[in-house]
Formats: sequence, C-alpha cells, structure tokens
Amino acid sequence: MKLELGKIAINDIQFADRTYVEDHVLYVNKGEVEAMVLEDDKLLECHLEIARPGDSTRITPVKDVIEPRVKVSGGEMFPGVIGKVTPQVGGGRTHALDGCCVVTVGRIVGFQEGVIDMSGPAADYCPFSKTVNLCVVIEPKEGLETHVYEKAGRMAGLKVAAYLGEAGRDVEPDTLEVFETKPIFEQAAMYPDLPKVGYVHMLQSQGLLHDTYYYGVDAKQMVPTFMYPTEIMDGAIVSGNCVAPCDKVTTYHHLHNPVIEDCFKHHGKDINFMGVILTNENVFLADKERHSDMVAKLAEWMGLDGVLITEEGYGNPDTDLMMNCRKVERKGVKVVLITDEFPGKDGKSQSLADTCEEATALASCGQGNATLQFPAMDKVIGTMEYIESQIGGWAGCVNPDGSFEAELQIIIASTIANGFNKLAAKGY
Repeated sequence: MKLELGKIAINDIQFADRTYVEDHVLYVNKGEVEAMVLEDDKLLECHLEIARPGDSTRITPVKDVIEPRVKVSGGEMFPGVIGKVTPQVGGGRTHALDGCCVVTVGRIVGFQEGVIDMSGPAADYCPFSKTVNLCVVIEPKEGLETHVYEKAGRMAGLKVAAYLGEAGRDVEPDTLEVFETKPIFEQAAMYPDLPKVGYVHMLQSQGLLHDTYYYGVDAKQMVPTFMYPTEIMDGAIVSGNCVAPCDKVTTYHHLHNPVIEDCFKHHGKDINFMGVILTNENVFLADKERHSDMVAKLAEWMGLDGVLITEEGYGNPDTDLMMNCRKVERKGVKVVLITDEFPGKDGKSQSLADTCEEATALASCGQGNATLQFPAMDKVIGTMEYIESQIGGWAGCVNPDGSFEAELQIIIASTIANGFNKLAAKGY
C-alpha cells in the first residue's frame, strides 16, 4: 500500500464569510460550521473559538483533537464513521492542514477529559500548545446518557475536521511524503539482510466510554489483525474514549503515531518495517489470554525479529501489555515496550500494575503523578468548574484567582504512552 501525504502549512486561523486556505491561513465560515454541528439534535449549543500558541488561554474539558484532512484519492476520511468504508484508506493521496487542529470541548462525560494551556509551564507538556486550534465548544441536551453525549461530541469533531480538510483539496502542499508497505512476502524480500520489525498497537477498548473505532467498528468487537501502517496514518482509527488525559491517544495521535513514523524513517536503512499487528485491551482474563495468544501467533507468522508494543491507559491494560510481551518473546521475537508510569506523587510506588520476566527493554514516557502549578489564564475556553473532579485534580486544588495545582495526568497527551511527548524516565 502506497500513501502520498501532502502537508499544507497552516500558520493561523481566521473567521471569514467562506472556508478556504490562502497564504498559509485557514479561513473559516463560523456560522456554517456551527450550523453543521447543530444538525445533531442531541446538541443544544455550539460556538467556535480560536486558540493560538502563546495566548494566555486555557482549554478544558478537552474531548478529542483532530487534524483537518481530505482524501484527494483512494477512499474517504474517517471511513466507517464519516466516510465510506470502501475503498480502504492507506493508499492514494491525502492532504493535511498541518499546524492546526480541531479541539472538541464541553462539559465532562465522566471525569477524564483534560486541559490544554496555550502558554505557561503546562504548555511545555502538551503538543497542542504549539498548534493553532479551532475549538468546537458544545452543550448537550439535558438528560442524555453519557455514551450518547460522547458520540455526539466525537461526531461533531470529526465532521468539522473533514469539512475543514476539504479546503485543502486543491491546494498545492508545501511538502509531499510517500510511505509504502508491500504485501508481506514482497516486503520481506526487499531487505533480506535487515531485521524484520513490526509494531503491536494496543487500542483502548475496556468498556463503555473506553472505545476506539477501527473502520467504524468498536475495537471491543475485534480480534487481533494485521494492518498496513499507512491505513492508521490515513484515518482508519479514531478515538472515542475517556481515559486519563495524559495518555489518551487522540485521533490526532492516530494520524501521527510516532512509532509508525519513526519506523518508516529507519525502514530500508537499519530495519525492514513489516507492518502493524492491531489488538485491543480487554476486561476479562480469558479475553486477555486469547488475544495475546493471537498477537504472538501473528508475530511468529510474519517472521518478525523484533516488535515495539504500545498501550493506551494504565492499570488494567498493563496486564495486556505484559501478556503480549511474554508470549511474543517466547516465540523468539525480541520486544521493546513503550509506556508511561504511575508511581505516585513521590515516585516510590510500583510504576506499572503488572510486569513479567520477559519485559527487559522498556522506554518510559514519564510519570503522570508528578504535580505542576497551573497559573491563572486571561481566557478559558470551556469551563474550569470540573478541574477538581478531573483526573489529576483534587478537592481544593483550585485557587480563587483560577490558578491550581494538579498532576501532569490532567494535561492532554503529557505522558502519552506511544512517545509523542518530551518526557522520559531514567533507570538506576
């Protein structure tokens, strides 16, 4: 599968009487977008706001972050959710509005939506403090069940991202990159002297509001399977969960998976990147055993010499992570784990809820229990009323002036367990 990914640099967003891209500025018809969102009768209100890097602005509670994109050829964006399921994505040409994001914002579903600060100390921990963000602030009807509200918010963000992406369809990209993975036997034969490396990509799927969607299918309903890496880069997977903000894999992070991007950078040089084994994270022990068996079988069948494994979330998913590690290693395939840690505020507790003897190589993305002082901001997009009940906050942590203290895990993507961050931990 060969994907051409064109990136159109966006330096600013401004409201206008129509939606288009010109001179690296995304102009947005505000009324048209708000009306489109409110076509969903489960939403009572919608308004758009712009947050720019360096602004004294706080965005919370954040639900998802999506990069606007358009499929110029080879399928449609967010297949099975917004676009048609077939043809599959991962091939053809896609244009991305690089440097801007759609951020969905609204009252919390549970307690796990997070914070983005566009300036100040917390901005250093969040990639979305560096992007120009179109915030879609929604207000649901009273009495909606939480999963119904979550879906309405998810669909609003994806619809807006697809709408904005259309503005880049006929724009000449600033850069054009080509990514390709061939069928397995052809791929293995291309670089016979290089180690064959795969990626085990674990999706959050542990119950209601812990959902991820694969071509529109809830990942709870799937068994481990093979994916071309370009499918993931091209919108085949979207986020739909409310896990801890710090390691929530937003839809943006699926489009920009750093493991996939780095493997492609090394592909043909020091590794032969063979593809992705997609699996989920399960609730019941029997499902964990069954799916980790299947992951190990796929790794063996692909003839892999090594794999990287990432998870989403922490605690219960650590068991899936370690089962995958143990069983893949026992097939003779070397494993490197990538995850974040939660050892308590003092750093003295066990970092992961589970472990195994085979887990001998691990890259840490930092620890989410460390605390940080968040200064007051001139502007809040959304509301601060939930800070004390969001993960990372606590009763009494907010000061009268709007400043507060909280753990890093309240920040979207601060310790995200696929490495799309700046934190690490050093072993002694």
